[in-house]
Amino acid sequence: MTRWPDHIAGYTTHARRGEISNAFRYGVDFVLLDPEQNAGPALFSRNRFNLFAVHDRHHGGERGNGAGVIWAIEQFRKAGLNRPFSVHLLTQPTCLGYQFNPVSFWLAQDGDALIAVIAETNNTFGDRHSYMCHLPGFAAISAADTITAVKLMHVSPFQDVEGTYRFNFLVDSDRISIRIAHENGDQGVIATLMGARKPITSTSILAALARRPFGALRTISLIYWQALKLKLKGASYRPNPTPPEQETSACSMSANV
Repeated sequence: MTRWPDHIAGYTTHARRGEISNAFRYGVDFVLLDPEQNAGPALFSRNRFNLFAVHDRHHGGERGNGAGVIWAIEQFRKAGLNRPFSVHLLTQPTCLGYQFNPVSFWLAQDGDALIAVIAETNNTFGDRHSYMCHLPGFAAISAADTITAVKLMHVSPFQDVEGTYRFNFLVDSDRISIRIAHENGDQGVIATLMGARKPITSTSILAALARRPFGALRTISLIYWQALKLKLKGASYRPNPTPPEQETSACSMSANV
């Protein structure tokens, strides 16, 4: 039986570290789907217009011209994942055609075990860079495992392109919990995404739009609102530097904490 995508009606938190503090928590809607299946309720579609939709061209490789799951599988293979695995995409859907995702996640699983993640990051300047996260030997990733990568792409114009990301992932059958900490000395940001997994329905989509109108358009509006708050607090603006040439970078180390 084909399983419909999961709807994660959760929340995200961001907490800025350093001399200028700023923190917020917002509700968000993500979907977790098998990118090779098209099943779903009437108000959700793959690769065509709908109230909620996910399009292959928005993910995997060049921004706006992505190859979808084919790209993700190729990246996992290049990283050395040679045993059988399944791939799911965790992302914010488009809402009435509008799309913006600060970060989406390609999840590679061996059975129920999470064994690798590609964190596909996008900034408001039109750039994209992906971080390949896994443990040595593609061992199962638990919430206790921290995977560290060097920050290579400009994300916030109020943070330097320096320091490291520390990723923590929990992907259970009933919930998702992801933590990303950018650490650059005493500066940085801690971001989380959490929510319960439930099959997506037209009712859950309508409820999401009632709680959080305009979906991804609301996301980009809140990003600019927080940027304005930081500017008014005196945060220094950094111009967008040249993005990294490589589309994917590997984790630099992993540790159990």
